[in-house]
Amino acid sequence: MNSRLEKLQEYPFQKLNQLLAGIEPPIGKERIMLSLGEPKHEPPSFIHDILATGGNLLSGYPLTRGEENLRESICLWLSRRFSISQDLLDPAQHVLPVSGSREAIFSFIQAAVDRTSHASARVVMPNPFYQIYEGATIMAGATPYFLNNTETNNWLPQLDKVPESVWQDTQLLILCSPDNPTGSVIPIDIYREVLELADRYNFIVAADECYSELYRDENKPPAGLLQVAAAEGRTGFERCIVFHSLSKRSNLPGLRSGFVAGDSNIINAYFKYRTYHGCVPNRLTQAISVVAWDDDEHVIRNRAVYRDKFNTVIGILDPVMKLNNPPAGFYLWPETPVNEEEFSRSLFLNENVMTLPGTYLARDTVSGNPGKNRVRIALVAELDECIESAERIREFITEKM
Repeated sequence: MNSRLEKLQEYPFQKLNQLLAGIEPPIGKERIMLSLGEPKHEPPSFIHDILATGGNLLSGYPLTRGEENLRESICLWLSRRFSISQDLLDPAQHVLPVSGSREAIFSFIQAAVDRTSHASARVVMPNPFYQIYEGATIMAGATPYFLNNTETNNWLPQLDKVPESVWQDTQLLILCSPDNPTGSVIPIDIYREVLELADRYNFIVAADECYSELYRDENKPPAGLLQVAAAEGRTGFERCIVFHSLSKRSNLPGLRSGFVAGDSNIINAYFKYRTYHGCVPNRLTQAISVVAWDDDEHVIRNRAVYRDKFNTVIGILDPVMKLNNPPAGFYLWPETPVNEEEFSRSLFLNENVMTLPGTYLARDTVSGNPGKNRVRIALVAELDECIESAERIREFITEKM
């Protein structure tokens, strides 16, 4: 087996299972999982008709480039959502449908890293982070370099802290906006700085934008990398790649449908990789995806539900916890009054509520571990369950901490 597998840390949820092993929480309290970022809202109703009548679409292999009508819908959505001129987005060159952003991010990093020209290739990524970034980097034979996102820097990447020697070895910079787990949104000026660095040091910028549609202020949608690139005159989206998914936007995590978009030269090279990789959404999934990307109304309603949950839960927890109030995403990233593992274990033992210790989502650096004394809380359940969990946490902190 590939010896690089030994360098992979256990996945956060495996660590959590080990942490909680042997604990028997109160029988009278139903388990509430705030640890997993799996949307629990009802998916849009229009998918049911397609599922009922679309069985014939499973009779043939899907094309690696995806169905033309899906690529057209994706380009129209990108243009509509990010104010990009339609004539800059070519469905044949700028987008590829993928089986969810997770597989796409993992495989893209494999395709992007070139160790023949850079024996010491680096991939720069946020810390804390989505573990797929690190795992794919290690499996590609590159070295991760972590940008600590902390409260002191408003949970944003500190590009000026990266040494010159690291930038010289960088082949890929990964951004996540809105961020998992902090919910921060990268402002346009940082995107501009990133594009300048990419030109100077000849690397690709890959933006994970899977939470882009879950923002609080209806009048302030987060900017996207391609949006800024186009506004800066990079009409070919040079060096830019973005990842999007229907999992969070449309409450369809089981559909496994998303897309990669950006620089046509990079997309074409990645397409060649995917002809071997072979992980393409089936045609029924693609048909559902067309309708989902074409419809914005269900997304607006979904945002309203999350907005109510955040307002309510923060109101319950704010008196007892130091909370961030994120502008986007569906996570809270609060400080814990004790060590994050002790907090998660004790909360589970006493209240049957599962949270994810912050250090499971971050790595130690010379500046410390930005996940220390924090937990990730995913507000993915229905409102009543989120209220119940928040009240249990408040009672636990008040009486046990």
